[in-house]
Amino acid sequence: MEDLSRFKQTYFDESAELLEVAESGLLRLTPGEVDSDEVNAIFRAVHSIKGGGGAFGFTELVAFAHEFETVMDGVRNNTVPVTTELVDTLIRANDLLGQMLAYAREGDPAPAGTTDGTVAALRRHLSGGGGAAQVQAPAAAPAVPAPAPIYADDEDDEAGLFGDAMAAIAAARAEEDPVPPGKLRWTIVFRPRSDLLMSGNEPAFMLRALRRLGDATVECHTDALPNLQNLEAELLHLSWTVTLIADADVDLDKINDVFEFVADDCDIRITAEAPPPAAPEAPPPVTDPVPVATAAPPAVVAAAPEAPLKTPGAEIPKAEAVRSRPNGGGAEHAGLTSHTIRVDLDKIDRLVNMVGEMVITQAMIAEHVRELPPGEFQELLEGLEQLAQHTRELRESVMSIRAQPVSSVFSRMPRLVRECAATTGKEVQLVTSGETTEVDKTVVENLVDPLTHMIRNSIDHGLEGPEERERVGKPRAGTVHLSAQHRSGRIVIEITDDGRGINRPKVLSKAIEKGLVQPGATLSDEEIDNLIFLPGFSTADQVSNLSGRGVGMDVVRRNISSLGGRIGVYSTPGEGSRFVLSLPLTLAVLDGMVISVGEERFVLPLTNIVESLRPKAADLHGLVGKCDVMMARGEYVRLVYLHQLFGIPGAVADPTRALVVLVETEDGSRLGLVVDEVLGQQQVVIKSLEANFRRLDGVAAATILGDGRVALILDVAGLREMSRHMDSRAPRPPSSPVAALPAPALEPV
Repeated sequence: MEDLSRFKQTYFDESAELLEVAESGLLRLTPGEVDSDEVNAIFRAVHSIKGGGGAFGFTELVAFAHEFETVMDGVRNNTVPVTTELVDTLIRANDLLGQMLAYAREGDPAPAGTTDGTVAALRRHLSGGGGAAQVQAPAAAPAVPAPAPIYADDEDDEAGLFGDAMAAIAAARAEEDPVPPGKLRWTIVFRPRSDLLMSGNEPAFMLRALRRLGDATVECHTDALPNLQNLEAELLHLSWTVTLIADADVDLDKINDVFEFVADDCDIRITAEAPPPAAPEAPPPVTDPVPVATAAPPAVVAAAPEAPLKTPGAEIPKAEAVRSRPNGGGAEHAGLTSHTIRVDLDKIDRLVNMVGEMVITQAMIAEHVRELPPGEFQELLEGLEQLAQHTRELRESVMSIRAQPVSSVFSRMPRLVRECAATTGKEVQLVTSGETTEVDKTVVENLVDPLTHMIRNSIDHGLEGPEERERVGKPRAGTVHLSAQHRSGRIVIEITDDGRGINRPKVLSKAIEKGLVQPGATLSDEEIDNLIFLPGFSTADQVSNLSGRGVGMDVVRRNISSLGGRIGVYSTPGEGSRFVLSLPLTLAVLDGMVISVGEERFVLPLTNIVESLRPKAADLHGLVGKCDVMMARGEYVRLVYLHQLFGIPGAVADPTRALVVLVETEDGSRLGLVVDEVLGQQQVVIKSLEANFRRLDGVAAATILGDGRVALILDVAGLREMSRHMDSRAPRPPSSPVAALPAPALEPV
């Protein structure tokens, strides 16, 4: 029973991935531009879910998946036309299939009537498409001209139920008609087990798939069919022999792929027959073997390299054919090998925690080693350096295990855009970039809700309607651009639209109306833009399915803050808006620089640090009534006194006696942090401060140093915002006068 539960878990995990594959394909399925590869991928996904469900006895799930699969089979056979209504129905069916999987996972039956509406819609599309197909099917020309109609091209007899009479004709034709040049005749004997139908597999689909590989003649064998009294409708009593005339590029692998899901439930025998070589006008020279080598199609040579196909009927058993694939090595390629394994996420989390404890322990040992007499215990010191190096490599390897591309989140957005566009009546185009950018799995999982709210906001509030866009000279379809990239040791995700931008007068008046802002208050554009993140704020005139309740953007900021991230909004009236999310790449371990301010210790992320220096008095200047700045590398940099921000006594206040650490935020702006001392680089384990205490401005997280002390990990962008809101500047000692600069000179800082 335990093993069965393990297999079920694997089935549900794989089914979740298959549902994503199906949804992605359905969202790309558009009328008039049907990609057969996409359709086949969707069909295979649904078929795999159905087959696995049948193996575990999920009868309700199998029954619904069969309806879904039948319509998809009609789409790939061009008997069901692709329309917008059909795509909408198939997307709903895919959602419902996910619900059926959830019921199966919990062991609960689906409520009565759960699938009735969707099944009825699927059958309507199937019946509508089937009528058209029946009119067009007789007009299709047979693949091989013949004096009489060819049974192999009759889709009404795809299972070969009338094949007994036609088999003799086909056999006679095979003797009379040689295999055309460049073709190959395959004979496939397909004997499924009697309980094949119980697993949810449909032989008709496999026979139809063989037809798509070439010209197929199907013979159905009914010799095992019992009399009517002993007939069990759920059991299969038929077998088939298929003669396939296919191009040379149809090899054994392609035929085996047809039976991929039933290989263990059937007896399948495949025989290849090469066309006889054309009779040459003159005997070829004995010394030139090239015509003989080129006479055999490549697929046949690959399937049976040791037996030249001079004798028709050389049998190729399925199992043996798999072993003889031309991978360059015989027995070492005897079976398919997997390069991936499934690991429970809890095991990876435990591994990450253990690595974090190792990092702390290694830091503690390094702290004690510093107290040893210099020049002694060299071997111990070398060993500790190697341990530090191996710990770093182990940490990076473990972090890479948890890293996932953001494509798993981005792939859900086309569905959201489609639904929002339909609800609002707008034309919207979604453009994505940077989908392969990797980030910690925890961050990826928590990105779904924020991105959902922000894209809804862009479509509902940002983009204009088609007519309004045309009046202002814009394309009818609005564009939402979703991008991701690594920047300064963080992941930056941007959501940009080309709509009307934020209506700041309306935002301010709504905020005053709701009591969020005092009447008569003077706010900057940036402050007005950030009002949209306040709880309960909305500019919608009426409540809809998309907006109006004021619970969207405040949830976004709260979720992003809980991950140690931040969000910024930039808007230009008439041109559009840009939302920028900045998040840490990992929530476990980072490389940092330990600094001291007074008696306190802080950690600066190493990726933010540019350099550290002790400035001269001539490099220090002041903006009247604003802040101190320093000339560094030809540009003015705002100075931030950490002891002022955090109220730390006993710190060095004079930058000429202290140190200035130049740091850079993800948007490229620089700050100069005034600190007492730089103590050294260290790997630190990230501990959430918000989860264990509360959120602090300018602080991203906390960590435990090697001496057991708790240190705060600083948030550089948060420090910049804190410094901007300070009204007073640090007092300057007389020994280092600050030259005054006009206030406008440093407006961008």
